[in-house]
Amino acid sequence: MATSSSSHADPGDVASHLTLKQLRSFVAAARLGSFTAAAARMEVAQASVSELIRKIEDEEGVTLFVRGGRRLLLTSAGSTLLPFAERALAAVDEGAHALRAQRSLQGGVVTFGLLRNAAYYVLADLVQHFHENHPGVRVRMVGLNSVEVAEEVANGAIEAGLVVLPIEDAALKVTPLLRDEVLYVSRDAARTARPVSVADLAQARLVLYDAHYNWRDPTRRQLAERAQLAGMRIEPWVEVEHVESALGLVARGVGDTVVSRAVAESPAFPAGLHTVGFEEPMHDTIALVQRQGSELSPAAREMARMARRMLLRGTGGEAGPQR
Repeated sequence: MATSSSSHADPGDVASHLTLKQLRSFVAAARLGSFTAAAARMEVAQASVSELIRKIEDEEGVTLFVRGGRRLLLTSAGSTLLPFAERALAAVDEGAHALRAQRSLQGGVVTFGLLRNAAYYVLADLVQHFHENHPGVRVRMVGLNSVEVAEEVANGAIEAGLVVLPIEDAALKVTPLLRDEVLYVSRDAARTARPVSVADLAQARLVLYDAHYNWRDPTRRQLAERAQLAGMRIEPWVEVEHVESALGLVARGVGDTVVSRAVAESPAFPAGLHTVGFEEPMHDTIALVQRQGSELSPAAREMARMARRMLLRGTGGEAGPQR
């Protein structure tokens, strides 16, 4: 008696049913928590994402998401599939990246991330200099907080970037480039007459920037860790997004803030403000990050090389963290 071919299916057949589009839709929905967000990230219709995921569920006889709530939740089957799907997509993306890396600097796109205050480190002209040397390469420069630059590099959205440490680096190769001292800033000269202690910080009316990232911001993390070790807590009086806004408020006497020396010594630093270091000197360490085990494309390598050279030349710093 003949038996159906499905009863003797090769175990590898299951994997062959899953297409890259299906896996990308599934991973995007799992990471972002909704079909709508996944569709926006993939630049397709929501119905397409829903249908691709539904096909996986129908073909494999499982349910991948709990639907109906404000956010999609993975079922047991979805949680089982996710790491395999992520590894499969990473392998495909790495293969495509390896092919692109063989290309010259005559075309293509380079993606690079910059810390938010990059302009203060003489990096404002980076794109111009790169374009003058490699006019055929398109540039996608992402200027976000170091937290998000690190995340975007880790998930492969951008090839490499400059960040301020510390960051979450489990998936990243981190190359420290230079350190820049962090200074306390006040309109009141009396508050900068001596180096600032953790106790001074805990009692100060602080105006802190990078409000969106809050205590995930690397500089803020350093402040929080110092306060925690001293058994204290730092509570900002005012929070804003940009360092320029914070300095403007400090100039009006609203409170005090902290900035890197590069910011304090820039032409944009408001007149009439005073700075001082900390009792235990604190530094922002600027580093180059890329994905662990990945090879940068020629364009990204060149962008990183130019950024490093401009950093060190502009600040007179030295490569690597100093102790």
